[in-house]
Amino acid sequence: MRVAVVAGPDPGHAFPAIALCLKFEAAGDEAVLFTGTRWVETARAAGIDARPLRGLTPRPEDDDMDAGQRIHSRAAFIATELVPDLRGIDVDLVVSDILTAGGGLAAESLGIAWVELSPHPLYAPSKGLPPIGSGLAPGTGIRGRLRDTFMRAATGRSIAQGKAQRSAARVGIGLPAEDPGPAARLIATIPALEVPRPDWPIEAHVVGPLLWEPTEDVLDLPLGSGPVVVVAPSTAFTGADGMLEMALQGLDGSGTRVVASMLDEPPADLPSWAAAGLGRQDDLLSQADVVVCGSGHGLLAKSLLHGVPVVAVPGGGDQWELANRAARQGSAVIVRPASPESIGDAVRRVLADPSFAHAASAAAASSGRVEDPVAVCRAVLA
Repeated sequence: MRVAVVAGPDPGHAFPAIALCLKFEAAGDEAVLFTGTRWVETARAAGIDARPLRGLTPRPEDDDMDAGQRIHSRAAFIATELVPDLRGIDVDLVVSDILTAGGGLAAESLGIAWVELSPHPLYAPSKGLPPIGSGLAPGTGIRGRLRDTFMRAATGRSIAQGKAQRSAARVGIGLPAEDPGPAARLIATIPALEVPRPDWPIEAHVVGPLLWEPTEDVLDLPLGSGPVVVVAPSTAFTGADGMLEMALQGLDGSGTRVVASMLDEPPADLPSWAAAGLGRQDDLLSQADVVVCGSGHGLLAKSLLHGVPVVAVPGGGDQWELANRAARQGSAVIVRPASPESIGDAVRRVLADPSFAHAASAAAASSGRVEDPVAVCRAVLA
């Protein structure tokens, strides 16, 4: 089959899309990637037919502070830009990232089956869970269930507004107001980060994290024999600031070796027991004792797959939700508010208590209970 994969430029969404394209190619299918220009040449170097996704540049009327408007109105515009490109490559299926909904709208406009890619746990509302983003475990007992009911009601207005924005965007490009949704949903996470719900959608399939390394370079560890602490500042717009600087201050004199994994230019004035730069994270994690990160899904899942516990310094977005799921599973300590002292103390706690590493290993073991994303997509066409 010939598949178009559509994702925006954020690394947390572009990288899983690239990984999925490589899975299609390895299985004998053809994949065409549409993404932000930042990653087009890099994806081509990996052997993918990658093309710029038009329509990503904000228009004067776009309000990026309104999440619903950003997702739905922008998606409609992206769809109109993408339709000619999809028509020109004659694809059988479209896989559209959950935040780049224009791919799904374009596919529907052309009568092409499409699948949604969620590079994180399932975030759809559930009658059995508190609102996603609260970070709370499902309530128990009468009080707990009432709490969740009231919280769901409080967020109902925002959900309804999002649906209205989606309908308006659809009508604006000639589609029916009612959204039929994708034929399937690829939930690219590990089971350890999911939570049971009574209304799991039949079309949702947990396929495991889709991971890709944007470089073949390997970072050298600082000299010494102390524990290795990998620090990965968040690539998300909502990530916490100053994580590396606080970690270095908090770990000064601890005997640890710090390696910062960064897409951006690393700082020049690092101490002798620290290193920073762009290097393969899988190589670093194979040598790490603990990871300090914003708990964005990409690195959190990658750390747990390597059995490495986490000190989570969550920012906004879904990082708070994910950090709390990992903490409840036993593989993470949450630091909020962040300071040099709180980060340093959390790292020392994780290093001293083997239960965190044991929980991370248990999380890694859960990855065996996932489906093949290529098989799910082929079943849609079958």
